[in-house]
Amino acid sequence: MSERLTAIYHVTADAASIAARARAIAVEQSVEMPLEGIDDPYVLDHIVGRVAHIAEVAPGRYEVRIALATATIAADPGQLFNMLFGNTSIQDGVDLVDVDLPATLRDAFPGPNLGIAGLRALTGATARALTSGALKPQGLPPAGLAALAARMAAGGIDLIKDDHGLADQPYSPFTRRVDAVMDALDTTAARTGHRTHYLPSLSGNLDAMRAQLRHAIGRGVSAVLIAPIIAGIPSFATLVREFPTIGFMTHPTLSGIARIAPPLFYGKLFRLLGADAVVYPNHGGRFGYTQATCFALAAAARAPWGGIKPCLPVPAGGMTQARIPEMLDFYGPDTIVLIGGALLATRERLTAEVAEFVAAVARHPFA
Repeated sequence: MSERLTAIYHVTADAASIAARARAIAVEQSVEMPLEGIDDPYVLDHIVGRVAHIAEVAPGRYEVRIALATATIAADPGQLFNMLFGNTSIQDGVDLVDVDLPATLRDAFPGPNLGIAGLRALTGATARALTSGALKPQGLPPAGLAALAARMAAGGIDLIKDDHGLADQPYSPFTRRVDAVMDALDTTAARTGHRTHYLPSLSGNLDAMRAQLRHAIGRGVSAVLIAPIIAGIPSFATLVREFPTIGFMTHPTLSGIARIAPPLFYGKLFRLLGADAVVYPNHGGRFGYTQATCFALAAAARAPWGGIKPCLPVPAGGMTQARIPEMLDFYGPDTIVLIGGALLATRERLTAEVAEFVAAVARHPFA
């Protein structure tokens, strides 16, 4: 019999209809046609999805486990998403909440290049949480963004990422922005002895992102930011494979369109494709994730998973310095604390505020 993965859905239905609904999902996510129209024994026995389990988890809400043939995926990143939740994502009342991958399929994907250990080695943060800021707003020229980066680096921050909206716009072209920021960080490092790492945002088609990565690497960049849903799932996985020494931080923009549970989406699937660090909306910020969702997401990002390296959770979205102790108590040291606009809003006090941010993270006691 063919090897299978198990896709786990939560489905809204009543007791009388859930079995039929589950069978319909199994068919939709495998052969997408009436079974009576199939007379090939191999397809019927090895390819058609199977309902493995149905259990009510809340009134009118059921967990449905579907066994899908791994042969339909062929280690293609886009096809993995398609077969897990392609057409069914268009249907009402169905969410993809988890997946159990056989080891052979899991290990066919790259996973993080650096992982937690690699990011710690890169930054020199051996035990504490890492610190990160963001370059904003859009519209600033390269020199303006570089000046902000220099002031943050002078405060001792570990990482500075581009805002995800920075691409290759005429007011801040990618190559000029990377050159200006790296010049500023090199100068600051020579003066302070502390190396801050810059993560420029990749954009455009696959060829454009390849060219951007080559330029960035030539300027000493060690990690980049990418939005997998904008860049494309296959393109993201391809870049991870083609640039094995580079770290990738993923941004969640546009991923809210998918009814996929965040711990699975960011913590497992983005990690599987190569995320070394995953940005996501923290609870209590300007987005609506709960504490339980955030805790499960961070756990999924860091949990042992065969040979796939663990990655760092990056809770973000309206975070402030006042929340640093709470965040570190909640997430622990294997975390990147990202504060963006709240730091930049301090204007002339930016370097001092960054220094206070770095010091607060460094002195936080972990049990």
